[in-house]
Amino acid sequence: MAKASTLFKVSAAGKWDSGVKTNISVRDFSSFVMDEPEVLGGTDTGPNPMEYVAAALNGCKGVMIPLVAKELGFVFTGIEFETTGIIDTRGLMGEEGVSPHFQKIRFQVNIQTEESEEKIEQLKQEVERRCPVFNLFIDAGIKVDVKWNKV
Repeated sequence: MAKASTLFKVSAAGKWDSGVKTNISVRDFSSFVMDEPEVLGGTDTGPNPMEYVAAALNGCKGVMIPLVAKELGFVFTGIEFETTGIIDTRGLMGEEGVSPHFQKIRFQVNIQTEESEEKIEQLKQEVERRCPVFNLFIDAGIKVDVKWNKV
């Protein structure tokens, strides 16, 4: 019997609008805008691509925490996330030796739970091991400061 494929394809399409603004579409969802703030040459009509990347970490953790928590029998009643990335714009502008992506990321989770600190740490470790977006940052050599708060 043939084994089911474990590969899953994701894709997005983009169409340049004007200036540094692009309209993005994913599957059958409404399209959305990526732009830059005026200070970076845009018209500030939407988040910039790196803001979407920061948001992707929040969304990925919003998938992985409940999934892993269910596997571990970990009970929680709410989760909030905040991701902050630091970018050195000299890299975007082409300066040699300066990375154009995040220099550092700060990620914070506030989780509403009665579980022990030990169980929270177990959840955190397993989520970090399996979260695709988190691992993209780690594999890119980006320093990620992670803080989980029990609330």
